[in-house]
Amino acid sequence: MSYICNQCGYGSASWMGRCPSCGVWQSFIEKKEDQETKKIAIEKLNILSLEKIPEINKNKKTTGIFEIDRVLGGGIVDGEIILLTGEPGVGKSTLLLQSLNNFRCLYISGEESAGQVSQRAKRLKVNLKNLLFSDNTQIEGIITGLKELRKKIDILVIDSIQTLFSSKIETPAGSLSQIKEIANQIIDFAKKNNLPVIIVGHITKEGEIAGPKTLEHFVDCVLSFEGEKESNFRILRASKNRFGPTDEIGIFEMESEGLKPISNPLIFLENHEEKPGKAIVGITEGKRPLFFEIQTLTVPTVLAIPRRVVKGLDYNKVLLLLAVARKHLHLSLEKFDLFVNVVGGVNIKSTAADLGFIVSLVSSIKNQSPPKKSLFVGEVGLLGEIRKIYFQEKIEKEAKRLGCSSVYSSKNLKNIKEIKSIFNF
Repeated sequence: MSYICNQCGYGSASWMGRCPSCGVWQSFIEKKEDQETKKIAIEKLNILSLEKIPEINKNKKTTGIFEIDRVLGGGIVDGEIILLTGEPGVGKSTLLLQSLNNFRCLYISGEESAGQVSQRAKRLKVNLKNLLFSDNTQIEGIITGLKELRKKIDILVIDSIQTLFSSKIETPAGSLSQIKEIANQIIDFAKKNNLPVIIVGHITKEGEIAGPKTLEHFVDCVLSFEGEKESNFRILRASKNRFGPTDEIGIFEMESEGLKPISNPLIFLENHEEKPGKAIVGITEGKRPLFFEIQTLTVPTVLAIPRRVVKGLDYNKVLLLLAVARKHLHLSLEKFDLFVNVVGGVNIKSTAADLGFIVSLVSSIKNQSPPKKSLFVGEVGLLGEIRKIYFQEKIEKEAKRLGCSSVYSSKNLKNIKEIKSIFNF
């Protein structure tokens, strides 16, 4: 008699309360031993010359939505396995249904009923004639059905892989051993039959794909759909792509009729009126220049320890930049409560926004607006120096094309002390 962990597959000769491999409690179940030892069939080694292997068919099938095709690298390849992840409620199912309008699809869902999927598809005006639905969650039954349907469908969607199970594995659905077995069967069938597959995967509370990394290694493309729930904007990005780039993003806006693709790089700017405490920054997401508005509000504090409220920027990076500004610009920041926000409900991780934040800070303290139609691009070091950032020339060129009259960067500002000349102090 032996026992295995239903989360990670760790084996033990005796029952254990806690798995020493993954640390989960009460996860060991009894493993049934076969009475007769099965004979192992040895397969003959198959050797091929790479010179004689034909080139992979790269005729990609487009979804008809440019922002999705941009991230995929032009479309979907036959036999490609795509993993789509994102937080609950971000709009993964909506994105899926809109991208399937040009395909004959089998949609397998273990989370939603046929009525729910049909209702959403009608609201999104998806062609229902090309959409087949199944709520079967046994992978062996799914594979059997796919053999009969292969010529009738162009793509398979599984929403989500954590709800499927294999009869070969005794652990519950969603466990690591189940996910590995299901992924192996899906990939084996898809590659042999050149069937594209989109798999929806859950993420953990830490923001990582549940599985954990094993599932990412199996697939050809990993897409993450991101966005704050209080914001209408969504971003699609690829962290892995065997048939395309990983440095492109797709931008969408959630509306009542579904997701609307956005191509305007100024979409995150609410208005162009110059006011104190406001600065426009340019960053790149992949190879795509985008422009954001950083707002900083400083008010005299009545507290012994002034407040620091930050939204849209990394909190620790803001504290670091405040220390740099206090050192090199001689600002009395301990007298002010500080509130920072990036308009649009988005998060900026790029260091290209460092200079813009400091400008918005100085602008708020001095109650002076930055120069009209100005853009700030640059990373700020601990010594106060302004550094060149990735794709800086491309950002500056795009800004001037959109009507920006002055761009402040490492080309015309060497140190943040030179910001004083902008505000005359």
